[in-house]
Amino acid sequence: MIKKPNELALLAASGRLLASVFEMLDRTPLAGKSTLEINDLVERFIVDDLKARPASKGQYGYGFVLNSSINEVVCHGVPSQADVLRDSDIVNLDITLEKNGYIADSSKTYLVGDVNPAARRLVQTTYEALWLGINAVRPGATLGDVGWAIERHAKRNGYSVVREFCGHGIGREMHEEPQVPHFGKPGTGPVLREGMVFTIEPMLNRGRRSVKTQDDGWTVVTRDGSLSAQFEHTVAVTASGVSVLTLRADERGAGVGRRVAVDT
Repeated sequence: MIKKPNELALLAASGRLLASVFEMLDRTPLAGKSTLEINDLVERFIVDDLKARPASKGQYGYGFVLNSSINEVVCHGVPSQADVLRDSDIVNLDITLEKNGYIADSSKTYLVGDVNPAARRLVQTTYEALWLGINAVRPGATLGDVGWAIERHAKRNGYSVVREFCGHGIGREMHEEPQVPHFGKPGTGPVLREGMVFTIEPMLNRGRRSVKTQDDGWTVVTRDGSLSAQFEHTVAVTASGVSVLTLRADERGAGVGRRVAVDT
């Protein structure tokens, strides 16, 4: 689905607001907080401070504004007062936001307190994989190029890529075409065109890629109990490459995630 310039501007505005939500969380001590407390904090910030709508709340009957996926939870973790973040946890916070009819989607895996080196390495590699996927986005490239860049990096580092969940087109609806797999072969799949907007959101496991959904119908965990990490950005295909619509302030400097040529 090709977005017009005015639609891209509205999507970029939503993306900037969503980036500010993560910047607020970056300043917030997470250890000792329940995931429900974090959910409520994010809801107040989006509604009261940003005058926007948490797009996940009510979507598909979901009752919360974010997913909170701790340690072996791959995605779609449900906030709970009982789930208190402890020293050494990793937690992915996946948040959506709608402003003026257009939705942005992003997630970040946070390190809580003193996280062991193996977990840190998984989180760092997942972040690198996200940006390698972003770096593959340009007109004329394919979604297979994006997936291949992610999967190759994961496998080189000894990790598996979850295949049951993928990125997706986004705009007025949270989930639009195309689907964006995080694995693939170069030169295969839909060809990218200027004006396409979609998410890239790889999930990497320390163990096998197999997952299962728990009885709540939402929470997805690794079958072998291994750690899982995820990062996500909403991106737009531009005439010269890619624009990361949910780019955070901390991502504008030097480092692995910043090699992409970002349109601002």
